[in-house]
Amino acid sequence: MAETALKAQEKSLRAVQEKLAEAREGKARGEARLEGARERRSSLARLIREQLDCAPEECLTRANLKDGAEIPALDAVEARLAKLKADRERLGGVNLRAEEEEAELSAQLEEMEREKADVEEAIARLRQGISNLNREGRKRLLEAFESVNGHFTRLFQTLFGGGSAELKLVDSDDPLESGLEIFAQPPGKRTQTLTLLSGGEKALTAMALIFAVFLTNPSPICVLDEVDAPLDDANVDRFCRLMEEMSKETDTRFLIITHHPLTMARMSRLFGVTMQEKGVSQLVSVDLETAEKLRDAG
Repeated sequence: MAETALKAQEKSLRAVQEKLAEAREGKARGEARLEGARERRSSLARLIREQLDCAPEECLTRANLKDGAEIPALDAVEARLAKLKADRERLGGVNLRAEEEEAELSAQLEEMEREKADVEEAIARLRQGISNLNREGRKRLLEAFESVNGHFTRLFQTLFGGGSAELKLVDSDDPLESGLEIFAQPPGKRTQTLTLLSGGEKALTAMALIFAVFLTNPSPICVLDEVDAPLDDANVDRFCRLMEEMSKETDTRFLIITHHPLTMARMSRLFGVTMQEKGVSQLVSVDLETAEKLRDAG
Protein backbone atom coordinates (compact mmCIF):
# COMPACT_ATOMS: atom_id res chain seq x y z
CA MET A 1 0.00 0.00 0.00
CA ALA A 2 2.84 2.31 0.81
CA GLU A 3 4.42 1.76 -2.59
CA THR A 4 1.18 2.50 -4.28
CA ALA A 5 0.78 5.71 -2.31
CA LEU A 6 4.39 6.68 -3.07
CA LYS A 7 3.83 6.16 -6.75
CA ALA A 8 0.73 8.23 -6.61
CA GLN A 9 2.57 11.00 -4.80
CA GLU A 10 5.43 10.87 -7.33
CA LYS A 11 2.92 11.07 -10.14
CA SER A 12 1.28 14.05 -8.52
CA LEU A 13 4.69 15.67 -8.03
CA ARG A 14 5.56 15.19 -11.67
CA ALA A 15 2.23 16.71 -12.66
CA VAL A 16 2.88 19.70 -10.39
CA GLN A 17 6.42 20.04 -11.75
CA GLU A 18 5.09 19.93 -15.29
CA LYS A 19 2.52 22.61 -14.47
CA LEU A 20 5.24 24.67 -12.79
CA ALA A 21 7.41 24.34 -15.86
CA GLU A 22 4.50 25.34 -18.07
CA ALA A 23 3.82 28.26 -15.79
CA ARG A 24 7.45 29.34 -15.97
CA GLU A 25 7.37 29.04 -19.74
CA GLY A 26 4.15 31.05 -19.83
CA LYS A 27 5.71 33.68 -17.60
CA ALA A 28 8.77 33.84 -19.84
CA ARG A 29 6.59 34.16 -22.92
CA GLY A 30 4.52 36.85 -21.19
CA GLU A 31 7.62 38.77 -20.18
CA ALA A 32 8.93 38.47 -23.75
CA ARG A 33 5.63 39.76 -25.14
CA LEU A 34 5.63 42.52 -22.55
CA GLU A 35 9.15 43.54 -23.50
CA GLY A 36 8.21 43.45 -27.17
CA ALA A 37 5.16 45.57 -26.43
CA ARG A 38 7.31 48.02 -24.50
CA GLU A 39 9.75 48.22 -27.40
CA ARG A 40 6.91 48.71 -29.87
CA ARG A 41 5.40 51.37 -27.57
CA SER A 42 8.76 53.15 -27.36
CA SER A 43 9.24 52.87 -31.12
CA LEU A 44 5.72 54.21 -31.78
CA ALA A 45 6.27 57.05 -29.32
CA ARG A 46 9.49 57.98 -31.07
CA LEU A 47 7.77 57.77 -34.47
CA ILE A 48 4.92 59.98 -33.22
CA ARG A 49 7.36 62.59 -31.94
CA GLU A 50 9.31 62.53 -35.22
CA GLN A 51 6.37 62.65 -37.60
CA LEU A 52 3.70 64.48 -35.61
CA ASP A 53 5.94 66.59 -33.39
CA CYS A 54 3.90 65.86 -30.28
CA ALA A 55 3.83 63.48 -27.31
CA PRO A 56 1.79 60.26 -27.62
CA GLU A 57 -0.57 61.60 -24.97
CA GLU A 58 -1.52 64.47 -27.31
CA CYS A 59 -2.53 62.27 -30.25
CA LEU A 60 -6.20 62.16 -29.30
CA THR A 61 -6.31 65.92 -29.03
CA ARG A 62 -4.55 66.27 -32.38
CA ALA A 63 -7.07 63.86 -33.94
CA ASN A 64 -10.00 65.75 -32.38
CA LEU A 65 -10.99 62.64 -30.40
CA LYS A 66 -12.13 62.54 -26.80
CA ASP A 67 -11.01 60.02 -24.19
CA GLY A 68 -12.94 56.83 -24.62
CA ALA A 69 -14.09 57.74 -28.14
CA GLU A 70 -14.10 55.05 -30.77
CA ILE A 71 -10.89 55.03 -32.78
CA PRO A 72 -11.47 55.11 -36.56
CA ALA A 73 -10.79 51.97 -38.56
CA LEU A 74 -7.18 51.47 -39.55
CA ASP A 75 -8.00 51.25 -43.26
CA ALA A 76 -9.76 54.61 -43.18
CA VAL A 77 -6.91 56.21 -41.25
CA GLU A 78 -4.30 54.80 -43.62
CA ALA A 79 -6.30 55.97 -46.66
CA ARG A 80 -6.61 59.49 -45.22
CA LEU A 81 -2.92 59.48 -44.31
CA ALA A 82 -1.99 58.44 -47.84
CA LYS A 83 -4.15 61.25 -49.25
CA LEU A 84 -2.58 63.83 -46.96
CA LYS A 85 0.90 62.63 -47.87
CA ALA A 86 0.04 62.86 -51.56
CA ASP A 87 -1.27 66.41 -51.03
CA ARG A 88 1.93 67.30 -49.22
CA GLU A 89 4.03 65.89 -52.06
CA ARG A 90 2.11 67.96 -54.59
CA LEU A 91 2.86 71.08 -52.55
CA GLY A 92 6.56 70.44 -53.10
CA GLY A 93 9.46 70.97 -50.81
CA VAL A 94 9.52 73.46 -47.97
CA ASN A 95 11.12 76.79 -48.90
CA LEU A 96 13.34 77.60 -45.94
CA ARG A 97 13.85 81.18 -47.26
CA ALA A 98 10.12 81.86 -47.51
CA GLU A 99 10.12 84.35 -44.63
CA GLU A 100 13.17 86.18 -46.01
CA GLU A 101 11.67 86.27 -49.50
CA GLU A 102 8.37 87.48 -48.08
CA ALA A 103 10.18 90.31 -46.30
CA GLU A 104 12.08 91.21 -49.49
CA LEU A 105 8.89 91.18 -51.56
CA SER A 106 7.12 93.30 -48.95
CA ALA A 107 9.93 95.85 -49.12
CA GLN A 108 9.77 95.84 -52.93
CA LEU A 109 5.99 96.22 -52.80
CA GLU A 110 6.28 99.20 -50.46
CA GLU A 111 8.85 100.79 -52.76
CA MET A 112 6.60 100.20 -55.78
CA GLU A 113 3.66 101.70 -53.91
CA ARG A 114 5.73 104.80 -53.15
CA GLU A 115 6.83 105.01 -56.78
CA LYS A 116 3.23 104.55 -57.90
CA ALA A 117 2.13 107.38 -55.62
CA ASP A 118 4.94 109.58 -57.00
CA VAL A 119 3.95 108.76 -60.59
CA GLU A 120 0.27 109.45 -59.91
CA GLU A 121 1.20 112.76 -58.30
CA ALA A 122 3.43 113.63 -61.29
CA ILE A 123 0.60 112.70 -63.68
CA ALA A 124 -1.79 114.93 -61.76
CA ARG A 125 0.70 117.81 -61.88
CA LEU A 126 1.32 117.17 -65.58
CA ARG A 127 -2.40 117.15 -66.35
CA GLN A 128 -2.82 120.36 -64.40
CA GLY A 129 0.11 121.87 -66.31
CA ILE A 130 -1.40 120.76 -69.63
CA SER A 131 -4.74 122.26 -68.61
CA ASN A 132 -3.05 125.54 -67.71
CA LEU A 133 -1.09 125.56 -70.98
CA ASN A 134 -4.23 124.82 -72.99
CA ARG A 135 -6.11 127.58 -71.21
CA GLU A 136 -3.27 130.05 -71.78
CA GLY A 137 -2.90 128.81 -75.36
CA ARG A 138 -6.60 129.35 -76.08
CA LYS A 139 -6.42 132.83 -74.60
CA ARG A 140 -3.34 133.82 -76.62
CA LEU A 141 -4.67 132.20 -79.79
CA LEU A 142 -7.95 134.06 -79.59
CA GLU A 143 -6.13 137.33 -78.88
CA ALA A 144 -3.81 136.78 -81.84
CA PHE A 145 -6.75 135.68 -84.01
CA GLU A 146 -8.70 138.84 -83.23
CA SER A 147 -5.66 140.97 -83.98
CA VAL A 148 -4.91 139.17 -87.27
CA ASN A 149 -8.56 139.26 -88.29
CA GLY A 150 -8.74 143.03 -87.68
CA HIS A 151 -5.60 143.68 -89.75
CA PHE A 152 -6.80 141.26 -92.45
CA THR A 153 -10.15 143.04 -92.85
CA ARG A 154 -8.47 146.45 -93.10
CA LEU A 155 -5.73 145.32 -95.51
CA PHE A 156 -8.24 143.48 -97.71
CA GLN A 157 -10.25 146.66 -98.14
CA THR A 158 -7.05 148.59 -98.90
CA LEU A 159 -5.88 146.14 -101.57
CA PHE A 160 -9.31 145.69 -103.17
CA GLY A 161 -10.45 149.29 -102.80
CA GLY A 162 -13.48 148.13 -100.82
CA GLY A 163 -15.33 144.92 -100.10
CA SER A 164 -15.01 142.92 -96.89
CA ALA A 165 -13.27 139.83 -95.58
CA GLU A 166 -12.95 137.91 -92.34
CA LEU A 167 -11.36 134.85 -90.80
CA LYS A 168 -13.44 132.22 -88.99
CA LEU A 169 -12.53 129.27 -86.77
CA VAL A 170 -14.50 126.21 -87.95
CA ASP A 171 -15.08 122.50 -87.25
CA SER A 172 -14.66 122.72 -83.47
CA ASP A 173 -15.64 124.79 -80.46
CA ASP A 174 -12.10 124.44 -79.10
CA PRO A 175 -9.82 127.07 -80.71
CA LEU A 176 -6.83 124.72 -80.35
CA GLU A 177 -8.54 122.10 -82.52
CA SER A 178 -10.39 124.38 -84.94
CA GLY A 179 -9.67 124.84 -88.60
CA LEU A 180 -9.35 128.25 -90.30
CA GLU A 181 -11.57 129.39 -93.14
CA ILE A 182 -11.20 132.62 -95.16
CA PHE A 183 -14.37 134.38 -96.32
CA ALA A 184 -13.89 137.23 -98.81
CA GLN A 185 -16.24 139.56 -100.65
CA PRO A 186 -14.49 141.61 -103.33
CA PRO A 187 -16.30 144.80 -104.40
CA GLY A 188 -19.43 143.97 -106.40
CA LYS A 189 -19.34 140.22 -105.59
CA ARG A 190 -20.94 137.95 -103.02
CA THR A 191 -19.08 136.47 -100.06
CA GLN A 192 -17.10 133.34 -101.03
CA THR A 193 -14.41 131.08 -99.67
CA LEU A 194 -10.83 131.53 -100.86
CA THR A 195 -10.99 128.55 -103.24
CA LEU A 196 -13.76 130.16 -105.30
CA LEU A 197 -11.86 133.42 -106.00
CA SER A 198 -9.98 134.16 -109.20
CA GLY A 199 -6.19 133.90 -109.40
CA GLY A 200 -5.60 137.61 -108.87
CA GLU A 201 -8.16 137.78 -106.07
CA LYS A 202 -6.53 134.80 -104.36
CA ALA A 203 -3.14 136.51 -104.60
CA LEU A 204 -4.43 139.78 -103.11
CA THR A 205 -6.36 137.95 -100.36
CA ALA A 206 -3.33 135.83 -99.49
CA MET A 207 -1.21 138.98 -99.46
CA ALA A 208 -3.66 140.68 -97.09
CA LEU A 209 -3.52 137.63 -94.77
CA ILE A 210 0.28 137.47 -94.84
CA PHE A 211 0.64 141.13 -93.99
CA ALA A 212 -2.06 140.84 -91.30
CA VAL A 213 0.00 138.14 -89.58
CA PHE A 214 3.12 140.21 -90.13
CA LEU A 215 1.58 143.32 -88.52
CA THR A 216 0.53 141.24 -85.50
CA ASN A 217 4.16 140.27 -84.89
CA PRO A 218 6.48 142.39 -87.07
CA SER A 219 10.06 141.37 -87.82
CA PRO A 220 13.03 143.59 -88.76
CA ILE A 221 13.20 142.25 -92.33
CA CYS A 222 10.51 140.96 -94.71
CA VAL A 223 11.41 139.30 -98.04
CA LEU A 224 8.71 139.10 -100.76
CA ASP A 225 9.49 136.95 -103.79
CA GLU A 226 7.51 138.06 -106.89
CA VAL A 227 4.22 138.44 -105.03
CA ASP A 228 3.12 140.93 -107.69
CA ALA A 229 3.56 138.47 -110.58
CA PRO A 230 -0.17 137.53 -110.93
CA LEU A 231 -1.39 141.12 -110.48
CA ASP A 232 -2.48 143.59 -113.13
CA ASP A 233 -1.22 147.19 -113.15
CA ALA A 234 -4.09 148.53 -111.01
CA ASN A 235 -3.55 145.92 -108.32
CA VAL A 236 0.23 146.42 -108.49
CA ASP A 237 -0.38 150.09 -107.74
CA ARG A 238 -2.49 149.11 -104.68
CA PHE A 239 0.22 146.71 -103.60
CA CYS A 240 2.87 149.43 -103.83
CA ARG A 241 0.73 151.84 -101.83
CA LEU A 242 0.31 149.14 -99.20
CA MET A 243 4.08 148.67 -99.04
CA GLU A 244 4.54 152.40 -98.56
CA GLU A 245 2.00 152.43 -95.69
CA MET A 246 3.58 149.35 -94.11
CA SER A 247 7.05 150.88 -94.23
CA LYS A 248 5.70 153.98 -92.47
CA GLU A 249 3.76 152.02 -89.80
CA THR A 250 6.60 149.65 -88.94
CA ASP A 251 10.39 149.69 -88.65
CA THR A 252 10.62 146.73 -91.04
CA ARG A 253 12.81 146.80 -94.13
CA PHE A 254 11.05 145.18 -97.09
CA LEU A 255 13.12 143.34 -99.70
CA ILE A 256 11.02 142.70 -102.81
CA ILE A 257 12.10 140.46 -105.67
CA THR A 258 10.18 141.58 -108.76
CA HIS A 259 10.28 141.96 -112.53
CA HIS A 260 7.38 144.41 -112.69
CA PRO A 261 8.40 147.93 -113.83
CA LEU A 262 5.72 149.66 -111.73
CA THR A 263 6.94 147.96 -108.57
CA MET A 264 10.58 148.77 -109.32
CA ALA A 265 9.65 152.41 -109.96
CA ARG A 266 8.11 152.73 -106.48
CA MET A 267 11.04 151.28 -104.54
CA SER A 268 13.62 153.30 -102.59
CA ARG A 269 16.62 151.39 -103.90
CA LEU A 270 17.11 148.90 -106.72
CA PHE A 271 19.59 146.05 -106.89
CA GLY A 272 20.10 144.17 -110.12
CA VAL A 273 22.42 141.59 -111.63
CA THR A 274 23.70 142.08 -115.18
CA MET A 275 26.00 140.07 -117.39
CA GLN A 276 27.97 142.52 -119.57
CA GLU A 277 30.43 139.77 -120.44
CA LYS A 278 29.52 136.16 -120.99
CA GLY A 279 29.83 134.20 -117.76
CA VAL A 280 30.60 137.28 -115.65
CA SER A 281 27.80 138.62 -113.41
CA GLN A 282 27.87 142.13 -112.02
CA LEU A 283 25.76 143.67 -109.24
CA VAL A 284 24.15 147.04 -110.02
CA SER A 285 22.62 149.28 -107.35
CA VAL A 286 20.50 152.43 -107.83
CA ASP A 287 19.34 154.68 -104.99
CA LEU A 288 16.11 156.11 -106.40
CA GLU A 289 15.46 158.44 -103.47
CA THR A 290 18.90 160.08 -103.84
CA ALA A 291 18.41 160.27 -107.61
CA GLU A 292 15.07 162.05 -107.20
CA LYS A 293 16.62 164.52 -104.74
CA LEU A 294 19.43 165.26 -107.22
CA ARG A 295 16.91 165.67 -110.02
CA ASP A 296 14.79 168.04 -107.98
CA ALA A 297 17.87 170.02 -106.93
CA GLY A 298 19.00 170.40 -110.51
